[in-house]
Amino acid sequence: MGEDPRLDAARYRVDKLRRELGEDPDADQKPANETTDAAAPTAHERALYVETAIQQAIRRGDFDDLPGYGKPLEGLGESHDPDWWIRRKIQTEKLTGLGPAALTLRTKHAEFAERLDTLAREGDVREYVEDFNRRVIEARRQLQGGPPVVTPTHDVEADVTAWRECRAARLAASAPPPEPPRTRRWFRRR
Repeated sequence: MGEDPRLDAARYRVDKLRRELGEDPDADQKPANETTDAAAPTAHERALYVETAIQQAIRRGDFDDLPGYGKPLEGLGESHDPDWWIRRKIQTEKLTGLGPAALTLRTKHAEFAERLDTLAREGDVREYVEDFNRRVIEARRQLQGGPPVVTPTHDVEADVTAWRECRAARLAASAPPPEPPRTRRWFRRR
């Protein structure tokens, strides 16, 4: 037996075909480690092998009870996108840092305000906005291709000011309300 069972199966089919045609299958036998063009499976044979494997798996029930069984694939009817399955995998698995810079920056831009709200110091906010702007500019300069970078840069001072106002409003809302002044009741004795 060889290392690849598919090649062994293809050789078997070729030998069987030669026997049916009356040829001697061992007439031009080469050493087992050399492959011949006649022994290599054709595209049609590979397709038949794959189809047979799929049909056997269906009969065994390997595809039963899969998530989404009998339901249409989501997001296929909107527009033609050859990479729909990549986007869906990234979205369902919540993978970050994958894909072209243009797509990751769009995601970061959508989450920008939420990320700023989680930061506690003004220096951290300023650093985060400057880092984001630097990554956008670097992505615009790249020559690797891919989708165009349409993510805008942010004004550092405007974002820091907005963060300060939001933080002050949040602190004012979370502060306990002032207690009403206590009034002493003076009772008169008669």
